[in-house]
Amino acid sequence: MLTREWPDQVYGGAGVHVEYLVRALRGQGAAVDVHSFGGTADGATAHAPDPQLAAANAALQVLSTDLRIAAAVTSPTRPSCDVVHSHTWYADLAGHLSALLHGVPHVVTTHSLEPHRPWKAEQLGGGYAVSSWAERTAVLAADAVIAVSAGMARDVLASYPGLDPARVHVVHNGIDSDFYAPVEETDVLERHGVDPSQPYAVFVGRITRQKGLAHLLRAAKELPGQLVLCAGAPDTPEIAAETAHLVEELQRARTGVVLISDMLPKGDVVQLLSHATVFVCPSVYEPLGIVNLEAMACGTAVVASDVGGIPEVVLDGTTGLLVHYDEADPHGFETDLADALTRLLADPARAAEMGEAGRARAMAEFSWDAIATQTLELYRGVLRA
Repeated sequence: MLTREWPDQVYGGAGVHVEYLVRALRGQGAAVDVHSFGGTADGATAHAPDPQLAAANAALQVLSTDLRIAAAVTSPTRPSCDVVHSHTWYADLAGHLSALLHGVPHVVTTHSLEPHRPWKAEQLGGGYAVSSWAERTAVLAADAVIAVSAGMARDVLASYPGLDPARVHVVHNGIDSDFYAPVEETDVLERHGVDPSQPYAVFVGRITRQKGLAHLLRAAKELPGQLVLCAGAPDTPEIAAETAHLVEELQRARTGVVLISDMLPKGDVVQLLSHATVFVCPSVYEPLGIVNLEAMACGTAVVASDVGGIPEVVLDGTTGLLVHYDEADPHGFETDLADALTRLLADPARAAEMGEAGRARAMAEFSWDAIATQTLELYRGVLRA
């Protein structure tokens, strides 16, 4: 298993996915050797970029780490593997090179697609062309490509029309519904200045264009109740400054805005999700949106944009409300987002019913054991091919 993120260096949905998938695969008897870009929990091997590239474009540093991973996948002291499985463009080239070097099948899980994230050029500069090349090379050559939603599968085939559709398989993200479950404690809320007796909407995510945080901040001036923003790890200094300005502007316009910039421990996030009236996901691009599953498993209604795979998770009118996102009409999206949030914040009883339905759906449809079973069957398929 090849991944950028691995405990204790997990900051996004892809890292959560890999962590729980590996745990479930091992629980079903698979021997999984993990190579990461830094995390070393549970015996993972961490790899760093070439120190001679310390001043180079970040994408080149990534590729140097990929070379080190490919070289380490098998060695005189490490038994050969049956399959290499990479996650995100960061590790995809390591998987591609490993397959070529060692003669094993390569499986790619697409958590996002570089052609759908043009704002990455703001973060990587010319490195965005490099990251796009790495992803395209790996995806087109992979023995199997896993899409985390049917919407993502359509995007993969649209982005890479040369890819054989028979090699694309939908295996959803999952959720640990034992860990992500409603809790009674409120000490985390109180520590951060959130009033547990008052309704609140909560956002949890990185500060990146993809997550649509700026839309939420512009939509929130007239919302009832409180707004809790667990927003950190900005992609660039520019987006960090832009977000800080919007938050300050919002705090001047209204009360009840709580900003938590630290990346909180998972248990703290569970508490914030559990007591929220509604979780809000204003993403402009989201292959599935594992954070929506986390909120649902905590018994919280979700208001989300209708992009990507989100409609496969959030059932409009049942587990939450979906808001149509149109890139050509951001103001309309913000108005509709504010309206949907207001409806649930003003009707906590309805929100609670949606939260109960969401937890039931998360438990029934998105267990990691089922996802591990599907993944193992896919491995067997590429080995038989």
